[in-house]
This record gives sequence, C-alpha cells and structure tokens, in this order.
Amino acid sequence: MMDRGKGYASFPPVFPEGTRRKEMKIIDLLKPAAITADLKATGKNEALAELTDAILQVENGLDRDEVINVLQERERLGSTGIGEGVAIPHGKLRDLKHLVISFGRSRTGVDFDSMDGRPAHLFFLLIAPEESVGVHLKTLARISKLLKNSAVRNRLLAASSGDEIYAIIAEEEDQL
Repeated sequence: MMDRGKGYASFPPVFPEGTRRKEMKIIDLLKPAAITADLKATGKNEALAELTDAILQVENGLDRDEVINVLQERERLGSTGIGEGVAIPHGKLRDLKHLVISFGRSRTGVDFDSMDGRPAHLFFLLIAPEESVGVHLKTLARISKLLKNSAVRNRLLAASSGDEIYAIIAEEEDQL
C-alpha cells in the first residue's frame, strides 16, 4: 500500500498563475486580446483558424497547425455547435500548461453544423492540457451556462467592441 504522503505524481497547474481553483471564472482565462469582435470566417475551418489566431495573440509557443488539427479532429467526432447561435469548439494539447480561451463573434453567422441547423454567431474556443478532465468539463459547462441566457447572447451580439464584449462577459459571469 502506498504511503499517502509520498509517491503521488505532480501534475502541472491547469489554471493560469494567480487564479484560485475554487473560483475559476471564464474571465480569469479569457484575455481581452483573445477576443475577435468581428470574425470574417464564412466556414467552420476558417472560424477555427481565426479563433486559433486569437489565442496565439496571448499564448506564446503554440503551434497554429497543431491547434487547428486538434480542433478539426474534435469536430469530426461531432459538431461543437450547440445551437442558439453558439459554438464552443474545444480540444486538448499535450504540452499546454493551462487552459486558454478565445472568443469570437460573427455578425453574419457561420455554418457550424449546429444541432439546431442555424448558423453560429458566438464562439468560445477552449484549449486544455491533455491531462485535464474535470477542469476542462467544468469550464465548458460554465461557458454553456453563461450563453444559455438569451439576454446575454443578445448583449454580446450587440456589443460595439471587444472591450465591451469582455465587460459583458465579466458582468454576466458574476451573476452565474
């Protein structure tokens, strides 16, 4: 039997430095520079590339092609377009130290093979460390809960800038 004080593997943190595990918020992970207020994409792969480029603005050392490939592989398993104009593409990378998120808004909409057949306008892209399970799922659930509210979706669609989008997410998340 293993001594409870010894022999346990040390896993790298999956939260950015300075955040507390109990109170993890989307806003702790989303940096303003990772928000694209006007996605130009017209197709799913273009949207994944734009959202990946937004993450690359704040997370050095990621391989763009690797991130896009991971996201495309996940989309082949089933669309992350959850309906109501929302998509939450996500994937995992082996060498990533913590969760990273980008946000994008498409005014015209992107065919994302969503469950309801409607175009997606609001996107959260989430990349997690390969070994994270619970944190990854809790973050996906928190994003889904935030965007379940039609008033929040409408505010995000009407926002005039990335800074306003960030402020809306912060304000609305405090009410979750």
